[in-house]
Amino acid sequence: MGWSAAILPPVLTAFHCYYIVNTTVDPSGFTEDALGIKIVIVDDQKIGREGLRSLFTTEPEMEIVGEAEDGRAAVQLAQHLAPHVVLMGIGTCGMELLEATRQMLELSPALRIIGLSHVVDAAMVREFLATGAAGFITKSNGFSDFLIAIRAVMSRRIYLSPDVAQAMVDQYVLRPPGDRAGTANGQLTLREREVLRRVADGMSTKETAAALKISTKTVDMHRQHIMNKLKLRSVAELTKYAIRQGITALHQ
Repeated sequence: MGWSAAILPPVLTAFHCYYIVNTTVDPSGFTEDALGIKIVIVDDQKIGREGLRSLFTTEPEMEIVGEAEDGRAAVQLAQHLAPHVVLMGIGTCGMELLEATRQMLELSPALRIIGLSHVVDAAMVREFLATGAAGFITKSNGFSDFLIAIRAVMSRRIYLSPDVAQAMVDQYVLRPPGDRAGTANGQLTLREREVLRRVADGMSTKETAAALKISTKTVDMHRQHIMNKLKLRSVAELTKYAIRQGITALHQ
């Protein structure tokens, strides 16, 4: 069975000319290109890794060859196990996500890396894809969607799940240029968005520091930088901004 997909034109420089793929493909239709796919799962939550591993036991043409809880371990596994696909949990702590992704692709340019997240942060997705990653899917999607994503990237396509594709279009195509997050002096780094997401979700400074494995002073520093960049003055304003930009799960 072939593809039944709607492929949008390149979104100019906002996507660095990546294509958005919103597909309704029957996952059973891919066999020839999907034989013997070796997969590494990266997630800082053990239950998340074990859950995904158990689901893949029903897929004889795919094999989970390794698990990692952070980016540093993921780079080591990519070097020693030579997987075809890495499922990279965006909440993963330790080595910076983007740096880990770059290092893995330097070691193996043919490697296909798919980002996984609970929430859709358009600016973060854009930055992740710019490293050379092959796709992005939210964890709210069903397992069949994960299979579609894997088989799509193995066919050398860039895959975004429908909810991610919609967020990217809303952020970089439909929104007026002057109102786009991540432009001019308002641009936030990946770490700043991680801190902002947790602040908006109601986590304390101590809880945020523990989750990101950084000091409380570093959390305070990032929060102040965020407020300065966005010209916001309170946690309430930060929360409203995060909800408006889809950086927190509170809007879902």
